[in-house]
Amino acid sequence: MAADQLQVLNALDVAKTQWYHFTTIVIAGMGFFTDAYDLFCISLVTKLLGRIYYFDPSSASPGTLPPNVSAAVNCVAFCGTLSGQLFFGWLGDKLGRKKVYGMTLMMMVICSVASGLSFGHTAKGVMGTLCFFRFWLGFGIGGDYPLSATIMSEYANKKTRGAFIAAVFAMQGFGIITGGIVAIVVSAAFKSRFDAPAYAVDRAGSTLPEADYIWRVILMLGALPAALTYYWRMKMHETARYTALVAKNAKQAAADMSKVLQVEIVEEQDKVEQLATKEANSFGLFSREFARRHGLHLLGTTTTWFLLDIAFYSQNLFQKDIFSAINWIPKAATMNAIEEVFRIARAQTLIALCGTVPSYWFTVAFIDIIGRFAIQITGFFFMTVFMLGLAIPYHHWTIKGNHIGFVVMYAFTFFFANFGPNSTTFIVPAEIFPARLRSTCHGISAAAGKAGAIVGAFGFLYAAQSRDPAKRDKGYPAGIGVRNALFVLAACNFLGLVFTFLVPDSKGKSLEEMSGEKEDEAQTDSVAPHSRTPPV
Repeated sequence: MAADQLQVLNALDVAKTQWYHFTTIVIAGMGFFTDAYDLFCISLVTKLLGRIYYFDPSSASPGTLPPNVSAAVNCVAFCGTLSGQLFFGWLGDKLGRKKVYGMTLMMMVICSVASGLSFGHTAKGVMGTLCFFRFWLGFGIGGDYPLSATIMSEYANKKTRGAFIAAVFAMQGFGIITGGIVAIVVSAAFKSRFDAPAYAVDRAGSTLPEADYIWRVILMLGALPAALTYYWRMKMHETARYTALVAKNAKQAAADMSKVLQVEIVEEQDKVEQLATKEANSFGLFSREFARRHGLHLLGTTTTWFLLDIAFYSQNLFQKDIFSAINWIPKAATMNAIEEVFRIARAQTLIALCGTVPSYWFTVAFIDIIGRFAIQITGFFFMTVFMLGLAIPYHHWTIKGNHIGFVVMYAFTFFFANFGPNSTTFIVPAEIFPARLRSTCHGISAAAGKAGAIVGAFGFLYAAQSRDPAKRDKGYPAGIGVRNALFVLAACNFLGLVFTFLVPDSKGKSLEEMSGEKEDEAQTDSVAPHSRTPPV
């Protein structure tokens, strides 16, 4: 098969780790840094939004966003992300990765600033404007998923490709931490300048007019890293795999990669045209041939990402219990609005610093050693175990004195999510599909994940509500309770483990081997490419 490989692609596959690998990681990773910042920072300011725009002077507790408004503010960006993943994933295969890459970044810059400038004469007007811009912010963020993963996979060598794509994804952790730090610094600056009483002391005075600037500044600063990255994205060369295999321009691919790799690469236009005539390089997404070759693979990547994100994004169900249990956040009425932002940001930043970031980099360190399949199976297995460990003796964890055990079990659940399927579901779709469909299929897989995130973050927020009205969050209907919700999440994790067996392990293989793009006709007729083989 090596004889069929284009020289330019072989040069990329066998290249030693070089400076351009790290610059690509940073350029692609800064998009994910911005993505994580923008999607995460809204959770830091939703309580502040409730205090400012839904203040009720007759209430003994501070104002909160009504359930439908809270769901809209938090969910609308996810809906935009899902749409953007599908649209820009498809566009990346039609126009090229580089051409579309700048569009997504500029959309993120413009909409981050616009989100902070949300306007209106009423609370409904401000929330409506905020939701409008958050949707289009999410739309731009959605495009970054398939494009960043595809660009990194197509630039990487086959020996360390998994680590490079994982490093791009791991930049999310730094984005989350930066969002928390920015919120801490901004709220601390306002707190030192403007002194306000607690809500229990002075209901109206606890939320100063100046507090309205805090959430706006935090949201608008999300535009900064994206803006700084735009120039470097525009200087990137189009990936050789797109130029040669999709655009069929061997001369341009060889010229671009000669500059990147700093070696002479021969253009092979005849070989490119010969490869284009093969059946393996001509079928479309909705063809019977795609279904035969990659149908199960696409089913595997979509279902595992969907099931993973249900569990992963449901973590907001338990954070408030954890924070109050270990006294990181006092009761809302004992704080003023600015103090509450500071406390929430500090607590969530500590969780990200201790749990989220290290587990991402465990994946970077080990993915090319033990393989994607082993990491994903292990992650889903331990997520199932720890969810059951939380659910079965749930009453035990609610007793005073047992909260630390709950926190530890919770932390391990999300350690094995990040050092597990949360990383691998992002990596694998960028490796196993043909170049002309790679961005599209990654976008479809990622969109399935965001659908799971919507179910996890908001469906379970309603489902986990207690049947006891006294224990239920204000404004929510009765649900199945936290314990039963945990059992459902454990079942989702187990199903994710089962569907992992549909996904091939791409460790140490070239993208063309995985996609079947350099198969001979005889092989094409005899066997579907790389059916599932357990890792050694």
